[in-house]
Amino acid sequence: MKKINLKIVFILTLAFSMLSCNEDFLNDPQPTDAVTASVIFGSRDGADAFVSGIMRRFRGQFTATDAAGVNSLYYARTVKGNDIIQRATWFSFDYENDNREPTYRRTNFTWNYSYYMINQANNLINGAEQSEGLSALDKKEIIGQGKAIRAFFYFQLAMEFQHTYTFDPSLPAPPIYTELSTEGNPMSTLKEMYDLILEDLTYATQNLTSDRIAKSYINQNVAYGILARVYQTMGNWLGAEDAARKAYGGGTPTSVLNNNYQNGFNDISDSEWIWGSAQSLDQSNYYWGAPHAHADHFVLSYSATFFNNNFVALFSPTDIRNTFLEGYNVPAADYRNYISRKFTFNFDSDHPIIRTAEMLLVEAEAKYYNGDPTGAHNILFALQSTRDPLAVKSTNTGQALLDEILVERRKELYAEIGVEWFDAKRYRKGITRNGNQRLKGNSSLLPDDKRFFLKVPQAEIDANINIDESVNNGR
Repeated sequence: MKKINLKIVFILTLAFSMLSCNEDFLNDPQPTDAVTASVIFGSRDGADAFVSGIMRRFRGQFTATDAAGVNSLYYARTVKGNDIIQRATWFSFDYENDNREPTYRRTNFTWNYSYYMINQANNLINGAEQSEGLSALDKKEIIGQGKAIRAFFYFQLAMEFQHTYTFDPSLPAPPIYTELSTEGNPMSTLKEMYDLILEDLTYATQNLTSDRIAKSYINQNVAYGILARVYQTMGNWLGAEDAARKAYGGGTPTSVLNNNYQNGFNDISDSEWIWGSAQSLDQSNYYWGAPHAHADHFVLSYSATFFNNNFVALFSPTDIRNTFLEGYNVPAADYRNYISRKFTFNFDSDHPIIRTAEMLLVEAEAKYYNGDPTGAHNILFALQSTRDPLAVKSTNTGQALLDEILVERRKELYAEIGVEWFDAKRYRKGITRNGNQRLKGNSSLLPDDKRFFLKVPQAEIDANINIDESVNNGR
């Protein structure tokens, strides 16, 4: 990660970008030894092509089936909970909560992939800042996209390599890079990393608009969605409420929801999707495409993901999110008892990253903390009644209302973004395995369990003179 050469990064990124570039741009004369920043950032088309290359890596194949792109980060978190059960195949070590040592693939992928994307974002930001061919407005929009991407991946590093922010912001966090560098930086702190994340997202929300090339790109709504998650993690509830509402565009909750929940969760054009990664048959990540490639048992796939009886019991028969069925004719106590039709797998199945329903539930959670339980109830019921025609409006108050919101998050977002793990970590709660789980006992997580985060990769320690071997002591 440290041995970054500007020309090499530009060449590699342009190679990824070529699939999205127009033919005229690709046929332009190029220097024989390298593609220079002045060529890439000499026009808006060139800069957009660079962005296209970065966004392609959100959903590409990185190093392994369980180490692909953003979807792999999310699915590794998904299987660490209690609601989901993963059989012994890809992601099974994550399911066992035993995949965090310095030489393990999960640790190396999460670190290397995140920094790879951060380096690309830094290339984008630095190139746009130094461009003589972009207008002032174009610069702001390109830089805004780059800073949102950078913030997104620093947020992943902060979540994956340390306790949650509210545990202790002074704890060591991964190194920070805002420029390309040939030398490794020392560890930062959680506070320093979150400060940069907030700075980047503030810039992005102020300088982007709702316009974008396609829904796999970042616009102002996406930047607000990322910011809502960050504020949610930090416990900044005024900020979370405002950002979540701006992410889905405001309006009444029922006006921004639809009834497409049972349509396979594989189409980015769905009106509830704020941001996703689009696949196509000629640009697919094939069987690297979790969750679809694992959770769909009705086509040729890994057929690896099952659902806890206790989780299934949370859904009423009339809830459209109740996509579960007993597919294998096994005893009820068998971990394979329930499968789901939520995700339809094919080679062009799109991946959700941020959906409107998630932002509504962030807003409801924030309203609870901001002293507006009526507002929280209204949002909660708007979602529940859209999903279940027989839903009854909640009368819960206090902790019971908060618990209901958190359960609704699990019911709405299961197997998408690792919601159970995300909520347990930020609330500093454990995850107890029960029901018909394949593994229980030691695979459960205690509150503030160190298994909620990964150790620093040994390869990083060996290559970076500013990170001492002792960095993993006590981790």
